[in-house]
Amino acid sequence: MTAMNAQSRNPRETMTSRQRLLAALNHQVPDRVPIDLGGNQTGIHKFAYRALIDHLGIEAPVEIMDSVQQLARPCQAVLERFHVDTRYISAKAPDGFHGEIERNRRGGRLWHDLRDEFGVVWSMPDDHPYYMDISHHPLAEKTIADLADYPFPKGDDPSRFDGLRERASAIRNDTPYAVVGGISGVVYETCWYMRGLERWLMDLVTDPEFCAALLDRVLRFWLDWFRLFLDEVGDLIDVIMIGDDLAGQTGPLFRPEIYRSLVKPRQKRLVQYIRSRSRAKIWYHTCGSCIPFIPDLLDNGVDVLNPMQIGAKDMDPAALKASFGDRMAFWGGAIDAQHVLPTASPETVREHVRGSIEAWKPGGGYVFNNVHNIQAGVPAENIVALFDAAYEFGFYR
Repeated sequence: MTAMNAQSRNPRETMTSRQRLLAALNHQVPDRVPIDLGGNQTGIHKFAYRALIDHLGIEAPVEIMDSVQQLARPCQAVLERFHVDTRYISAKAPDGFHGEIERNRRGGRLWHDLRDEFGVVWSMPDDHPYYMDISHHPLAEKTIADLADYPFPKGDDPSRFDGLRERASAIRNDTPYAVVGGISGVVYETCWYMRGLERWLMDLVTDPEFCAALLDRVLRFWLDWFRLFLDEVGDLIDVIMIGDDLAGQTGPLFRPEIYRSLVKPRQKRLVQYIRSRSRAKIWYHTCGSCIPFIPDLLDNGVDVLNPMQIGAKDMDPAALKASFGDRMAFWGGAIDAQHVLPTASPETVREHVRGSIEAWKPGGGYVFNNVHNIQAGVPAENIVALFDAAYEFGFYR
């Protein structure tokens, strides 16, 4: 089935995927709630994907699109089966960067190690191949003086963007789908990846000068990166995804006043630069109970919030919609992904999705997706129930 034909299977569909997504993000009522799958925060783990395509009888290879999270790239047959309205494009590592996964033995186990461009090492045991954790923080023992000589990567290496415009143009001109960018603009989290989370959280209180200096170096990388990225696809892309986790299960990871003094000014500068170069909607990812930060994100210029972790403290869909739904679009929030999706029956999943959609969808401003990635161990039947319910209950009258 071709992409164009996939859009005309249901006579109740009166929009293309791109029209539908943009209407929703502009707080207009589309024909149905747009559906997303396949991003770095809206994807599916390789084990869940293998079980899913076996269940659906789809023959396709399992291609890893995110090594750290071990996410599979959904094939076209899966995307069409679930009426997915988004298609993703991403830049790549620059020519000459050797980012291959190495296999090393230590501690009596075989490990898969990946050193990223910032010098952070991510590792996964071969006998437990679910995802990678950080095993080396290159700035753990460094001082502010050391930052001047640290080999930060070059954001505006043009080889990163080879073929990007062609890929975006093919989606924009030859399919009905919305063009969405992979995750980028990770200003704050990159700092703690390099420093170590515990040390970084201490630095925020005890050494804000170091934090500011490192944030500025990482921001410079992303400003340079976006300058070339937007040169290539700023006129073609519909949604640009950026993000840094600011909250945990019960509330902020650090005091909001620290965010406003140190992190927010850098994030705002990046968002405003993107807005000056493109009409794309700007999507911001933070997990957890992030309510204290939503006014700040709106002030920064963010249009869309993800993943809407409805199992976290105070993250009630109806309350969030009432408080911020006229200014912020919501992307995610489909179901409690920790306590319901992995363990409930398909019928229970269906009813949870029905309730979430009823809360999120009035007046537009909502895009359907699970809360973050579908993890290993989620039954294939529940994944089918999740997306089938999204399609069934997503139509507007």
